[in-house]
Amino acid sequence: MLQVARRRFLQGTVLAGAGPALGGLTEVLGQPAGGPSRASPRRVPVIDVTDLYHPHQDVGDNFDLVAAYALPEIDLRAVVLDVTEGYRHASAQHQDPAFRDPTGPRDPGYIPVTQLNYLFGRDVPCAAAPFGRMRSPGDKMLDAPPFQQSGVELMLRVLGQSSEPVDVVSFGSARPVALALNRQPDLVRQKVRRIHLCAGSSSPECLEWNVMLDPHAMVCLLRSDLPVAIYPCATKEGPFAYGRHNCFWKLPDLKFIEKMHPRLKNYLAYAFGRSTRSDFLRFLDEPPHEELLKEVYGRGHNVWETSVWAQVSGRRIVRRADGHFRLVPAAEVLPNDKVLPNELRPCRIEVPASGLFRFELTDRPTNFLIYDRGDPRANEQALREALPALYQGFKPP
Repeated sequence: MLQVARRRFLQGTVLAGAGPALGGLTEVLGQPAGGPSRASPRRVPVIDVTDLYHPHQDVGDNFDLVAAYALPEIDLRAVVLDVTEGYRHASAQHQDPAFRDPTGPRDPGYIPVTQLNYLFGRDVPCAAAPFGRMRSPGDKMLDAPPFQQSGVELMLRVLGQSSEPVDVVSFGSARPVALALNRQPDLVRQKVRRIHLCAGSSSPECLEWNVMLDPHAMVCLLRSDLPVAIYPCATKEGPFAYGRHNCFWKLPDLKFIEKMHPRLKNYLAYAFGRSTRSDFLRFLDEPPHEELLKEVYGRGHNVWETSVWAQVSGRRIVRRADGHFRLVPAAEVLPNDKVLPNELRPCRIEVPASGLFRFELTDRPTNFLIYDRGDPRANEQALREALPALYQGFKPP
């Protein structure tokens, strides 16, 4: 029987306020955990396509975007907001109860992007893509309202202006990526080094949330000749199950936030608290909002994106000689470190019109790769220490 699953939301306390998005300042890099790298890392140009909202739908999107700004290996060129109209409303209805959402209303996540631009002294452009579903895998959605065209136009402009191939990460429906391909296929083929698609299930028996959002987008990309790395969010048992090829893992609590940089703590307080304060930049400069964070520290936290950022940045999950786990640049792996699996394996993909793809490992030429973490519990054990250490080392200027 087909199983339906989704990335459920952390439901926080509604506090007070939102306001208009503002620009950033000059670019300054954050530092990786443990201090600066021994040598200046090669910076990977990245376009981040994310279903980020404010207030959040899945606060993991707000949490994970910090890495895009703070990792010194990442040259974040643009954030494209992958928005679905139904989830902007006070209560999104769906024929399947698993996909209903009572936590709205919300709008595209311009506020968290603006906050991170402000914190990191950046001016990363951000724009929203069409809110509706594609009508076919080849749809260009040129009839969407002008405001909703800006995300795809931004993506194509960044690709066109780049002097080197760009990695595209997708956390959501992947509709903006599919539309960019349909509109300017030659440019996308020339300028995209790889699409990192965090979506779907390792089994076609599970309809995963991101596939449900726009099956035509998934079909478009998985029938294309583009280089695509797939990081399934779910297994046949659902999005919170553990398998070799899916990327879900869970933090038992968020106590490590207490030792993060004070301004990043406030960014997370604003996000987790679903704040609607209109002075969302001044909020970051205030003393740490411990009264909001105390309730957050005890929460478990579902994570899907870590494997993608580790791959794109070239970081390795290692167990050091002293037994501690860390996410370190490849150049800083020590001879006595044990490197844990976080690999991409060549595969063949079959995808029907439903978007419920099936993969098979192969040693023949292919444009598709599938995520492989080996033992999922060992992966989780390592990341439960390595990711908090990484985030505690992030230091906005």
